[in-house]
Amino acid sequence: MTSKRLLNVLIFISILFVPVMKLTGEVRKPENKAEIKELKEKIVKTTHSIKSGNNKIDYDVYAGTLLLKGDEKKASGSFFFISYVRKGNFRREIRPIIFSFNGGPGSSSVWLHLGLLGPKRVLLNNDGSMPMPPYKLIPNKYSLLDVADLVFIDPVSTGFSRADSRDKEKEFHGVSEDIASVGDFIRLYLTRFERWTSPKFLIGESYGTTRAAGLSGYLQNRHGIYLNGIMLVSSVLDHQTLRFNYGNDLPYILFLPTYTATAWYHGKLGDKYGNDFKTALKDSESFAMGEYAAALLKGNTLSKESYDRISKQLSSLTSLSEEFIKDNNLRIPAQKFFLELLRDSGEKTGRLDSRFKRFNGNLGFGDSEQFFSDPSYSAIQGPYTETLNNYVSSELKYKSDLVYEIISRRIRGWRTGSYEGRYVNVTDTLGKAITKNPFLKVFVASGYYDLATPYFATKYTFDHLFLPEALRNNITFKYYKSGHMMYIRMDSLKKLREDLGNFIKSSLNTDR
Repeated sequence: MTSKRLLNVLIFISILFVPVMKLTGEVRKPENKAEIKELKEKIVKTTHSIKSGNNKIDYDVYAGTLLLKGDEKKASGSFFFISYVRKGNFRREIRPIIFSFNGGPGSSSVWLHLGLLGPKRVLLNNDGSMPMPPYKLIPNKYSLLDVADLVFIDPVSTGFSRADSRDKEKEFHGVSEDIASVGDFIRLYLTRFERWTSPKFLIGESYGTTRAAGLSGYLQNRHGIYLNGIMLVSSVLDHQTLRFNYGNDLPYILFLPTYTATAWYHGKLGDKYGNDFKTALKDSESFAMGEYAAALLKGNTLSKESYDRISKQLSSLTSLSEEFIKDNNLRIPAQKFFLELLRDSGEKTGRLDSRFKRFNGNLGFGDSEQFFSDPSYSAIQGPYTETLNNYVSSELKYKSDLVYEIISRRIRGWRTGSYEGRYVNVTDTLGKAITKNPFLKVFVASGYYDLATPYFATKYTFDHLFLPEALRNNITFKYYKSGHMMYIRMDSLKKLREDLGNFIKSSLNTDR
């Protein structure tokens, strides 16, 4: 490497990592002091109204923190939350309450809050793409506030939620630690706001679905809290389905139908399928679970004839060249697919939503290709961050000098605890919770263009839930022609809102 090229690389590294150190608190001493000072309970109440159809909905908003008090073995944590409670003569024993959180781990609750459930939503273009800044919130006529009260939870180290010291944050950063702390917050909220006898629902997105499934067991077993329903948006319960690790062929099989959907959307499948999206998916699913899965299981014993046939079929279903497929030994990791599908136009596709694309330049920092950023995340990061910070301060009157961690950079490592040495899988926890509480219903929403938690991986997971036949109808599946955050697209938002409303009502009207 020439000295000039080495200098460019060093400059790039300094540009990339110095701001990150400042944001994560590695060198940000002043905020450490502020956090300790602010680790106390503070709740601000405001009153608002919104129109839903021809009806006016009046509601109170509580924005603030509840403190989980630790002991000699457990750190204290300040949980920031925003709750919406409809005003009127609603009996608490029949008025549902929904606890909502996103994923990461390390994401605040902003996405479900300002994208789907809350009475305000971020204004995007109809296809979910980013409008010109500055951004704004508009009344959300698709909010679930007409059906249920809403509580948005930021786990510790996200949003304004903090541990009692920087050193103690790691005590919340783990699979079981996260489930326990969020579950303890839910118990505390139910007590403080006198909602123990209300019908109770959870909604989680992405890693938030892992948390929700874990909570189904923790809330039952630790606190005796039995849920009416769980709504899983872009689900991952079995993390083996997503990890492209050596020796794990499962993701190559389960991502394939979404590769096909993406190639179809971008017009790469030619005349074979034309406008026939359903047939393309059906063929891909059948091939993935049949001949393709069998071929990968055979490894080096696969005959050359079969190898060539599989390569040709993969090419037909993805539009990727047979040469590229063979170079990858019939296994296409998502990171390479993002870059390869639209190579001829110099673009890359999105991960959260593969409908999105953007120029894939290397910015002059060397020749190696990198998936530096996700075009679909870039489209929503600015609008959600800007509007959330303004909304909390100006309309909800909650003031804080802390950084509201939309996607937290404070988390360094995520402990797997009892899952050490194996993949995290909370499927059995959910299954046991349903068998223990046969009234518990589960709603599963998936986007066809989601390459973070593909819909076929979710289907595979629930096909292996192994519930008794009498309880299998407790699970409801819905699919949307959008990505991970399917609600950013207007027609998917409308459909998802209708589906969620119907699910909640049906969960409260059961003959069992």
